[in-house]
Amino acid sequence: MPERKERTVWSRRRFNHLMPATLAVAGLAGCAGDTAQAAYQSAVEHTWRPGPLEGLQGAALSTELVRCATLAPSSHNTQCWKFAVSDDAITILADFSRRCPVVDPDDHHLFVSLGCAAENLIQAARAHGLRGEAAFDERRSAVRISLSKATAEVTELFKAIPSRQSTRAEYDGKPIAPGELKRLQTAASSEAVRLVLLTGRPALENVLEFVVQGNTAQMNDRAFVDELERWIRFNAVDAVRLGDGLFSKSSGNPEVPAWLGGLLFDFFFTPKAENEKYVRQLRSSAGVAVFAGAMQDKAHWVEVGRCYERFALQATALGIRTAHVNMPVEVASMRPKFAAAVGLGAARPDLVVRFGRGPTLPPSLRRPVQAVLA
Repeated sequence: MPERKERTVWSRRRFNHLMPATLAVAGLAGCAGDTAQAAYQSAVEHTWRPGPLEGLQGAALSTELVRCATLAPSSHNTQCWKFAVSDDAITILADFSRRCPVVDPDDHHLFVSLGCAAENLIQAARAHGLRGEAAFDERRSAVRISLSKATAEVTELFKAIPSRQSTRAEYDGKPIAPGELKRLQTAASSEAVRLVLLTGRPALENVLEFVVQGNTAQMNDRAFVDELERWIRFNAVDAVRLGDGLFSKSSGNPEVPAWLGGLLFDFFFTPKAENEKYVRQLRSSAGVAVFAGAMQDKAHWVEVGRCYERFALQATALGIRTAHVNMPVEVASMRPKFAAAVGLGAARPDLVVRFGRGPTLPPSLRRPVQAVLA
């Protein structure tokens, strides 16, 4: 990979040459960042606020349901969705302008993300006295959620929506109680999706081997690294301005100016450093959940997303954190061996999620509802 080596050497030389200046700039940024931090905190409070449960109807209610849907996770926080609102339904359409063709060439993650948004919307509808029924529209590659009046029920999954986050940190290493594991399994149950929960240390070490292999393959792919970097928001100013992507502080990394972030990214984002991080994170986790749809098509990918989101919301309600470690399913050549290793046979694994109790991190942001309406 000559191009990658040349870029890395250049970055190291420039990093060493500019180190005094970059530290000075970072120091000034820290001193002048109060306004940016206040703007970020205000955006967090607005984005992740609990919504009203009474007094909403018509367009105001539809807007609130869409807002709850946008709090779902998406690959690289691309928010790859559009919402079409009608009197008796809300349709979630794929926004292909926000796809990630390197890490997600068949749009698998994109349609899983639509499923996550659909589940949030259904939970929110239920809390507001509406029954939501999801159906996949093959012609439009969209999820149509029909809405009809029902008795309002505020479930613990709905109440967890404003608190759910993908927590990319080390957990406390303690096991999850059997009763809680049962509740996670029940929440994610579906005839169309199989869930495998792995909690034994040998099984987790086995998963770790696949994660490290997959991460190494991705880190050695310049196109993957470039695509990931495009979705990183290195500081609060960019995070608030764009309202999407992976905010560096949400992964436990410091804030820096965007130009410096790109420089440091090349210098520190190495296979060795990332693998060491994932070793610590996997070994601190209580378990790993592997999701697999009964079939490999868009409709089942949406169903996988719905099951995962219920799993994540139930985990949040129990004070359990989750984070994706999808490398074994994103590297296509690894999938069959990984599937066999976790007992899925010939099925394609869709998602790999670690879970456990741990800290909260600064949350990611979302674009306003008006930006995602079709």
